[in-house]
Amino acid sequence: MAIEDPAVRGRAPCASDPSASRGRLFPEPASPTRSEFQRDRDRIIHSTAFRRLAHKTQVFVPLDGDHFRTRLTHTIEVGQIARALARALALDEDLAEAVALAHDLGHTPFGHAGEHALHRCMEVYGGFDHNAQALRVVTLLERRYARYDGLDLTFETLEGLVKHNGPLRGPRANRALAPYVAEFDALFPLELDTFAGPEAQAAALADDIAYDAHDIDDGLRANLFSLEDIAAVPFIGVMLDEIRAVYGALERTRVIHELGRRVITRFVEDAIIQSEKRLRLVGAKSVEDVRRAGVATIAFSPPMAEADRSIKAFLFPKMYRHEKVVGVWDRAEQVISRLFPVYFDDPAQMPPEWAELARAEQGAARARHVADYIAGMTDRYALGEYRKLFGEKMSLG
Repeated sequence: MAIEDPAVRGRAPCASDPSASRGRLFPEPASPTRSEFQRDRDRIIHSTAFRRLAHKTQVFVPLDGDHFRTRLTHTIEVGQIARALARALALDEDLAEAVALAHDLGHTPFGHAGEHALHRCMEVYGGFDHNAQALRVVTLLERRYARYDGLDLTFETLEGLVKHNGPLRGPRANRALAPYVAEFDALFPLELDTFAGPEAQAAALADDIAYDAHDIDDGLRANLFSLEDIAAVPFIGVMLDEIRAVYGALERTRVIHELGRRVITRFVEDAIIQSEKRLRLVGAKSVEDVRRAGVATIAFSPPMAEADRSIKAFLFPKMYRHEKVVGVWDRAEQVISRLFPVYFDDPAQMPPEWAELARAEQGAARARHVADYIAGMTDRYALGEYRKLFGEKMSLG
């Protein structure tokens, strides 16, 4: 499949234009050297929360080794795929990358196990949601600039961050609206009843593609399942047959690499073709047409969407619920579940700046400060705090 270079055909009419951005909560003069979306991307990369992703679990694999994905390596892979989709569709690559790089900033230590545990702790205080937490990070918790809290990102990046999976209000909303998202929307409206722009939709699709490819890779490397096992997924079985037909007997490591690159390529090429069809179908002449199309316009074809579902259906029992992984997740949840009440009851156990915030509040407000502190932890920092507070070492391996 030959992809036309967008530099030749120019920007798509539905692409987000950085020179026409709806702006920032705290207006700033334009940069003479970078577009507004480039500035957003750079602020995200230089944030403390972004650096912490290097030491946060992606899908926890209970083995020692440096080659399994972390939340940071996952984020970088999502950013690369988002840029590839944006370039092929003549969208704004910098905006697609900015949304991709920010999408996981709200994740807790220990991956989804940590999020599940923190949500349970926060259930009576409004719950915990990593998407809403990402918004808190970039609008409140990063304290780098003299004039404001947060990173002061553009409307387009913020709407992409909260709506990349679809509208949050109205008949097309696919999940509950988190309290902080509603609070921020009242201050800086993000049109929560519409879809995000095409770049954010590309970032969401890139997240699915990266998950499928690298979870297969990590699961195979961890020996949680075999090539023969995953060949039962028709989409994967076809590609393994192709690899054998072209290369014959190939060492297992090379087969795994070849499979991963083919998975990414097939999904990306399908998404480009299908998205072009959908954009033509809805007559997308502007980014507003994409927002108000009533459906996602950057998407897989029905057969490829089914392939995505079949991979996830395979991975759920074989990887995410594998007995080795579940045992680790149980211990990781224990760490979070025991840390939370200690910090809530005795804020002095947190660093001074966090203790001061928590002591000044009661109830839900104090709980949210504690959740902010725990969510920002890396895996190893959380384990160190657990050992310091309870005098015992929690082994996750």
